[in-house]
Amino acid sequence: MSPRKIPKTLAMRLLERQNAPYEVIVFPDSIHDAQEVATFASLPADHVYKTLVTRADNPRVKPLLVMVSANRTLDLKKLAAAIGEKKAHMASHADAEKLTGLKVGGISALALLNRGFSIYLDVAAEALDYIVVSAGQRGLNLKLSVTDLKRITGAQLIDVSSEH
Repeated sequence: MSPRKIPKTLAMRLLERQNAPYEVIVFPDSIHDAQEVATFASLPADHVYKTLVTRADNPRVKPLLVMVSANRTLDLKKLAAAIGEKKAHMASHADAEKLTGLKVGGISALALLNRGFSIYLDVAAEALDYIVVSAGQRGLNLKLSVTDLKRITGAQLIDVSSEH
């Protein structure tokens, strides 16, 4: 842990209001990749999740936040099928930041509730006791139970990933 004082993020305050215990994981804010976070923090890569901003090609479908583990890849065909659309695509880094108001590497479903996103969690998370997700700021992640993450975000479980 870094000796610096860790400011409370919106995600942390939300978890506290919901009585959801969490642990803060601090890492250099130059790291923007979930796999690098896992390596730096000596965590299993299948427990560290990245939050990806995606869009259906249908403009009437609101933007999606999809959480997938560091050791897996989002399968856009599976995602499109799971949401009942023909095609889906990743938002560019610039679009992801514009849509969320957060920097890539710090995008968090916990910080974006009630902001118009559909939230999904890859089904692989169901087998885990805990999950590590962004705290809504680069350099800070939160370790919490999968149950609490699903309860608080309302994330729907879907099968949308494949192994690297």
